Amino acid sequence: MITVDIILKYFPDLTEKQIAQFTQLESLYKEWNAQINVISRKDIDELYIRHVLHSLGIAKVQPFKPGSRILDVGTGGGFPGIPLAILFPETEFLLVDSIGKKIKVVNGVAEGIGLTNLTAEHMRAEKVKGEFDFVVSRAVTAMPDFVKWVKKKCAKKQNHALKNGILYLKGGDLTEELKEFASITLFDLPTYFEEDFFETKKVVHLPLKFKPTNR
Repeated sequence: MITVDIILKYFPDLTEKQIAQFTQLESLYKEWNAQINVISRKDIDELYIRHVLHSLGIAKVQPFKPGSRILDVGTGGGFPGIPLAILFPETEFLLVDSIGKKIKVVNGVAEGIGLTNLTAEHMRAEKVKGEFDFVVSRAVTAMPDFVKWVKKKCAKKQNHALKNGILYLKGGDLTEELKEFASITLFDLPTYFEEDFFETKKVVHLPLKFKPTNR
């Protein structure tokens, strides 16, 4: 059984509150999953590797600064948004999904661990208003389609080492899917995590140019 210790292995500087929040995720997800299935039976036993630590791969690539805004599109049961919101309590997160019952789980878990920097809404990405430093996601669709959904949602002002844009968790051979994007950078997760699960997993960074709307 994989425990919360796997998170402490890679993020040893967590506060007591953060450790408590990460620890609570297991029982909360098991409880919610029994009512609304958002995680497969196999994955629930490896929650901390397959969902929590995987989500935190984004944090290894680009830590978020206080006051920044992050949009998680197609969050499902709250990944990568919930683990990132625990890790960066001074960053504001908006999690959206087009399936309402999944957002019910996200809100239930967030409330259960006392997350105050996260909002979850039942809506499609195209309908989201506002600007964000980064748009994060876990392989909800092919990158060309994803870009169409979110291309106007990144703020012009840069606050991080990486340019504002998409941070996308993906696995496998991405050559064909990403061939039209010249400015993409791939970060291999085995650089940061040694578990076999991450062997082909990557974080894809795609900067998005800000285009002001014509008034």
